[in-house]
Amino acid sequence: TRICMGVLQNMMLLDWHIERVSAIPFSRIQPQIIDILRIGSYQILFTERIPVHAAVDESVKLARRYCGSGASGFVNALLRRLSSERTELPVYGDPDPVKELSIRYSHPEWLVKEYISSYGMQSAEQILSADNTIPSVSLQVNTLKSDTASVLESLSEEGIMAEQHGKMKDCVVLESAGRIAETKAYRAGSIYVQDCAAKASVEAAGPADGMTLIDACAAPGGKSFAAAVMMGNRGRILAFDIHEKKLGRIRSGAERLGISIIETSVCDARRFEPVMESAADIVLTDVPCSGTGVIRKKPEIRYKEENRLASLPDIQLDILRNQSRYVKPGGALLYSTCTLLRRENEEVITRFLDSDPGFQPEDFNTCFGSSDGGMLTLMPSVHGTDGFFICKLRRTQ
Repeated sequence: TRICMGVLQNMMLLDWHIERVSAIPFSRIQPQIIDILRIGSYQILFTERIPVHAAVDESVKLARRYCGSGASGFVNALLRRLSSERTELPVYGDPDPVKELSIRYSHPEWLVKEYISSYGMQSAEQILSADNTIPSVSLQVNTLKSDTASVLESLSEEGIMAEQHGKMKDCVVLESAGRIAETKAYRAGSIYVQDCAAKASVEAAGPADGMTLIDACAAPGGKSFAAAVMMGNRGRILAFDIHEKKLGRIRSGAERLGISIIETSVCDARRFEPVMESAADIVLTDVPCSGTGVIRKKPEIRYKEENRLASLPDIQLDILRNQSRYVKPGGALLYSTCTLLRRENEEVITRFLDSDPGFQPEDFNTCFGSSDGGMLTLMPSVHGTDGFFICKLRRTQ
């Protein structure tokens, strides 16, 4: 898994190194051979636990198996040349900072430009660098059943090293999810996997005992679970998703956690349901997005074509406008995404507020900092969380 993820994280840089030392133009190398070279190059250039000779030998075997003896000789020669440069590896350089950052951190140029434009050169590079790190795993403690100390003790007894989160209450952190689902704490419903950014967004909404809460795009259920725990399993949570299969996972998760206030239903977040008009104290709208904030965990996201993302802001705005109709006067509307693209975040909020004067931004506090004008962006490079945008709006009329 680490090799696969590592290749995806560094593919553009690996391709540059392969092309640099190859006697054959990159465009003429068989696709199967390119993948074998990427796998071998990653092990040689980015890992220390795998011996160089083992990485070369296994790559040669793969080439011989899938592409013949001629290809295996080419793979052997190229990887041995790369391994000879390992201690003094040439660094990609380009006078154009966009191209330079794009290759060095293996992100498409359009995304590099977006980050530089939105956050400045230094912060953009920090985001790109963080995207290529291995993220830790956050486990939220289900205080309906247990507490942090008991969870840490239980995990330790099973040989899993975890520690209490430095900022977030009722949260423990470990290096890898590994066999978490097999642990006593997980099977007993004492923990659930949820990134701290997602948990912070629910805390910002302020769910409390006895409230009615709508989770508009609920799958896989983490926000509904977090809200139910904060509400003491008292009140009502309506968890909606467009896919019944995903709702089944929410129901099974709620049962494991001992949560009884979650009701699931298939629902299109853009279609108005009159029965829910002004029905909720809080509406959570964690909308479909480009996902650029979770590239650490899903490195393939960076290779999405920009034009395929163009329709997202309109979809997000449609969802936000429709879900706003379900908020009671005085209630809260929470908008969130796991992307760092402003066109899906601040710009969607601006468009919404321009068309609906009945809502106003409301500032909130989290363990990672306070909002500015009701909005807060969390970054892996700064907060150690997923990249996440949170906006809280209050219905005033």
